Amino acid sequence: MRDDLEDLGKLLLRLAVGGLILFHGVAKVRGGIGFVSSAVQQGGLPLFLAYGVYVAEVVAPVLIIIGLLTRPAALTIVVDMLGAIYLVRHGDVTRISDAGGAWAIEVEVFFLLGALAIACLGAGRIALERPSRWA
Repeated sequence: MRDDLEDLGKLLLRLAVGGLILFHGVAKVRGGIGFVSSAVQQGGLPLFLAYGVYVAEVVAPVLIIIGLLTRPAALTIVVDMLGAIYLVRHGDVTRISDAGGAWAIEVEVFFLLGALAIACLGAGRIALERPSRWA
């Protein structure tokens, strides 16, 4: 029973992190990545890196949700969130939002830590791929 609950917990975490970040990816597919491209260029990085947002916010969340290559997909999201915080939200790291007193970067930190937890825990048994060091 304990293992079943652990696997269910891993699935719920995968659905939360993967499902919620996928909404951000779909918005970028529909609206483009001009904002991301600008941030990447202003950060002095090569423009092609902006297209990595499609991998990190569309492909990786789908892999996490279905439980396939879960750990590498989660680490992709970790890198994406570190980039988002560094390139776009670095000025908000010490800021508290006026609306509700929330930490200004709490969404990015939720995705980063949730994806890091998934990378540590793996997909569990309720996944497309059988448990291994990559799932």
